[in-house]
Amino acid sequence: MWSYVVHKHNQRWLWHAIDRLSGQVLAYVFGSRTDEVFLKLKELLNPFGIRKYCTDGWGAYKRNLPVDAKRLLAREEQHEIGKRKTQRIERKHLRLRTRIKRLARKTICFSRSEEMHDIVIGLFINRFEFRMAV
Repeated sequence: MWSYVVHKHNQRWLWHAIDRLSGQVLAYVFGSRTDEVFLKLKELLNPFGIRKYCTDGWGAYKRNLPVDAKRLLAREEQHEIGKRKTQRIERKHLRLRTRIKRLARKTICFSRSEEMHDIVIGLFINRFEFRMAV
């Protein structure tokens, strides 16, 4: 999910992963839309032992989700590309845009620094997804 700080050329991306069955957010990372940021998210997901990824067709996923030799899964069985199984994450994006005015397209509430932008969205995710007291 993308948003911006001050102007649309300064894009900030929220990368997050959810468990498809429970809808629970497993991990999230802020940054640009580059392979390095995806690799940070993937590193946070290592303890979960994920066997299958369902993503859209962004190139970073294709380049950084290798075949798992231990389970002898083909790339297609380990990584499913398409929108069919990404509805829950799109619903979470809609909820974020509805509740956090900084993410709405036309609003007077916007972030002036990347740090505050990430903190506000991160606090919301921690409070409502991880049920942490703030």
